[in-house]
Amino acid sequence: MAHPPSHDLPLSERLMHLAQTLQFAWFVGHLSLILCVLRYAFSWIRMNYYGGMAQFCYRTAFISAASAYGIVVYKTFRARARAGQRIPNGALSVAADENVQYLVLALIWLFMPQWPIAMLPYSIYSVFHVATYTRSNLIPTLQTKLVAPPAGTPNAKPVPAPNPIADKIGVFVKTYYDTSMSVVASLEVAVWFRLALSFIFFQRRSWIMITLYTIFLRARYAQSPHIRAAFAQFEARADAFLGAQNIPPAARNYWEMAKSGAGWFHDATDLNKYMGGASAPKKAS
Repeated sequence: MAHPPSHDLPLSERLMHLAQTLQFAWFVGHLSLILCVLRYAFSWIRMNYYGGMAQFCYRTAFISAASAYGIVVYKTFRARARAGQRIPNGALSVAADENVQYLVLALIWLFMPQWPIAMLPYSIYSVFHVATYTRSNLIPTLQTKLVAPPAGTPNAKPVPAPNPIADKIGVFVKTYYDTSMSVVASLEVAVWFRLALSFIFFQRRSWIMITLYTIFLRARYAQSPHIRAAFAQFEARADAFLGAQNIPPAARNYWEMAKSGAGWFHDATDLNKYMGGASAPKKAS
């Protein structure tokens, strides 16, 4: 992350310098996403999901998400190009990039019918991105109180004094980050089941979304231990429920067939086999 502007500059120039960076545009994208989700939630509570403001907030949230992740993708590949680094395995490596995956998915959600649950994982990510940027860049830029550098550091300039708000943000991020990532993983798995239910009932464009989202979730399964843990937790709960004596044997048989099908799909779509790497962790069974 870029460093805040020097305190040798006036506050107005520091703010201007900060606002002219791509990192600030990234921050604005995540902040606008949070605000749009909050406003959409208000419309959702009032059961006015398809009102003009609700639709505007829904679409703007995914435009903001696409902009924020697009900036990260741009900066990543620009840095590689400047360093003369060649992308190994071409398109497969690009598709395996987490930020590319979330960028593409945001664009898909943008042009599809409304799926409110799809906003939640993005908004949780955005909360932590906004908090981290605020602590590392925004607060130091706005802060005017400086302290002298430690003794024995010649030519060192005064630095911003410790800020209690920044400290609290740091504690919040450190305390809740892992738990929130587990919540995000559970939500992403829940989105798949919501799409599957829509597919079963032949809802509009549900077959497109279930196909595309399955590809996305398969990629996340290979990369994210939180996603693998969410699937393992779901499998354990399903095994416990279907193992009860009052459950018909046919239901257990269908569940075992579903697990076998999931295992086959996992092995057939392991991109590491095509990229020459080690196989991804297999789904627990």
